[in-house]
Parts: sequence; structure tokens; C-alpha cells
Amino acid sequence: TGRGPDMGTRRALLAGLAIAAGLGLSAAGFAQQPAKPATPTAILAGGCFWCMEPPFDALPGVISTTSGYTSGHTVDPTYQSTSSGKTGHTEAVKIVYDPSKVSYEKLLHVFWRNHDPLTANAQFCDRVSQYRAGIYFGSEEERKLAEASKAELEKSGRFQSKITTEIVAQTAFYDAEDYHQDYYQKNPIRYKIYRTGCGRDRRLNELWGAEAGG
Repeated sequence: TGRGPDMGTRRALLAGLAIAAGLGLSAAGFAQQPAKPATPTAILAGGCFWCMEPPFDALPGVISTTSGYTSGHTVDPTYQSTSSGKTGHTEAVKIVYDPSKVSYEKLLHVFWRNHDPLTANAQFCDRVSQYRAGIYFGSEEERKLAEASKAELEKSGRFQSKITTEIVAQTAFYDAEDYHQDYYQKNPIRYKIYRTGCGRDRRLNELWGAEAGG
């Protein structure tokens, strides 16, 4: 018969098992710890994506915002192709957030107060479908929350006109070109000229009053 491990080896094995037990690992294989859940994202469209990044960047719990194109029918759209109106995409923002600090409901609250929900296939001075407003849900829970937030506004009596913001399932989201990202920070003067000239703040104040901007 073969010899068992000597005393020194046996002590080393026992010490290793004790450490494993203290770390909550199995003695058989130092079991792999469960992976952390993926950080959730929200995809929302409220007209020009330059103007939709700032309110979410300022919201505690939001990790990042990315401008891009979504809800279209072509692959790898560009700003030029999307602007043609032939790809079916709309300008949108992808919001990565920490749900322990900010809820999806809060994101929706801010979203509604940063766009015009009464104008179909346009936003402010941009009167074409690639600026249409929308909530693009990634789960049944998000769909229910989006529909509930819309219903709450409808029941509030705030608006006399029909809410036209679309609520549809997510499709591929394509990041916009680098020069579009954080445009309001990179080009603050041009951004302000565009935002003011487009009448965004004036219209938001008409619709939302003191709540405009979230």
C-alpha cells in the first residue's frame, strides 16, 4: 500500500481547509463566488440627445449617459444616415444607473419633465421623426412602470391633448459619434445657442411650470 501524506503535508492541508471554511468556500473546490448582477440601463428619447444628457448626469445614482440611436431598422446607423430619416432610428440616451441610489421610476419622472409628450414625431424645433420621444423598456417590469407613469399623467388632468410619447420594447442601441458625447460640456456656448434657439426651455416651462427639468 502507498504511504499517506507526512505530518507536515497533513498540517498544510488542514490549514488550507480551515482558511477555505473561514472564507465561506467549499473544501472540495474553493467554489466560485456568484457574479454580481449587471448594472441596469434605461433607454429614453426626448428629442436632441445633447439636451437629454444633462438632467440625468445631474441625478444622484446615475453612473453614465451615452447619446445614441435606437428603435430603427438598419445596422450601425450614423448621424448622417439617421438624419436622413431613412433608418427609422430616433436620437436617445442610454442611462446606466445604480438602483440602490436611484429608481427607474425616478428616471421616468425626470424624463417626462424634460420633453414635450404632446407632439408626435418631433420635439421642439426638430420637426422630424428621428427626434420622436419614447421610452424603450428592457423588461416587463419596466414596461409596467412606463405605462403606469404615462397613465398617472393622463389622469392628472395636466394636459388637454393626448400623450404621444411611444412606449416600445428595446431594440439595438448604437452609440453616437464621439463628438456628440457630452456635447453640452465640450461646446457649452454652441449648446446654449442651440437649446435656446430651439425653444426647448420655453416649451418645457409652458408644459411643466416649476417642475420643468425634473
